[in-house]
Amino acid sequence: MIVIKGADLFGKTVDIAVDGDRVAEVGDVKAPKGATVVDARGLTALPAFVDMHVHLREPGFEYKEDIESGCRAAVAGGFAAVCCMPNTKPVTDNKYIVKYVKTRAEEVGLAKVYPIAAITVGQEGKQIAEFGKLKAAGAVAFSDDGRPVENAQTMRVALEYAKQFDALLISHCEELSLVAGGVINEGYTASEAGYRGITRASEEVMAAREIVLADALSTKVHIAHISTEGSARLIRDAKRAGIRVSCETCPHYFAATDELAANGDPMAKVNPPLREERDREAIVRAIQDGTVDAIVTDHAPHAAHEKGALNDAANGISGLETSFALSYTYLVKSGAITLQKLSQLMTENPARIVGVPCGRIEKGGLADIVLVDLGEQFEIEPERFFSKGKNTPFKGRKVFGRVKMTMVEGKIKFKDGEIC
Repeated sequence: MIVIKGADLFGKTVDIAVDGDRVAEVGDVKAPKGATVVDARGLTALPAFVDMHVHLREPGFEYKEDIESGCRAAVAGGFAAVCCMPNTKPVTDNKYIVKYVKTRAEEVGLAKVYPIAAITVGQEGKQIAEFGKLKAAGAVAFSDDGRPVENAQTMRVALEYAKQFDALLISHCEELSLVAGGVINEGYTASEAGYRGITRASEEVMAAREIVLADALSTKVHIAHISTEGSARLIRDAKRAGIRVSCETCPHYFAATDELAANGDPMAKVNPPLREERDREAIVRAIQDGTVDAIVTDHAPHAAHEKGALNDAANGISGLETSFALSYTYLVKSGAITLQKLSQLMTENPARIVGVPCGRIEKGGLADIVLVDLGEQFEIEPERFFSKGKNTPFKGRKVFGRVKMTMVEGKIKFKDGEIC
């Protein structure tokens, strides 16, 4: 048995007894003889986080990240579970790769890994993958993330097919003809710095398409990593109309703007791009009013040589180890939302959307627990990341909320800066 002593749980000081993979008691607990006692005085207990959008890169791109290094980053960031995208090599478009990812994650034995399979074979946007077989093998959702499903008829057929299996499609909303070789957000920063811009419409046109299709087919769709004021407005209006659309955003869309790319920093290159202040503020409002259902990392690690000059740099930010601190600092500490709301956005909601279990700090609940020090301010140091990807635009940023311990199904996997 493990007894966590003196943790703050949404304003109440409690002890948490864990027996096996379940919470045995919450309240005033006397540790039995032989129990492992964790001193949590001054720390806050939360259900460990669930990230429904990460890139673990394995198989095929292990030089960027692999399942082991990604899971080490996950538990260091307070995540008990992650859902990994299929843009691997080969693409996760068949049951054998789904099973490989699951088996490899079980061998690593850190965070739980739930594969997301491709919508189309090879992510080529043509032939629909075999959703039934993929779901039976363990895929929790389907996405061609990294690329959009460009053809509207293909997406329509995919949504109809997914409906038969009650499967979730996650759409990477990007109209490539509108991207047109753009590098960063189209606006003042791009003009001043001399970079070709990417219009907001490239995201919003595709988001509108998915909403219209979901409405026409009376089915559900999830919009990945929204970044613009227009996308938030479209999704808000769709929800009010009763359309079954959900969406996510990432910390970099409410904790940063395209000004980070003004000096050509390749670490600030991400897809969709960092937007302007009005978009950042709109994303915060969308989080506040429930338009945004989940906060994800879109953890996209790259090797150092892939983040050269901005024009040629790969898109992506290594986000698992900074997500909570950035979210707490820019949403809770700023007064935009409560800690309880943040917990829902980072744990309960993503778990519900993809249909996976999450921790509950209540008697009988799954013992996926994270302890954080909300009062500790620290500087983001990518060189200390457990992830192979050190690519973050937040190097040197001072934030609050350091993860101190992560428990996965009753076992301590990370504590005081060390993988257990």
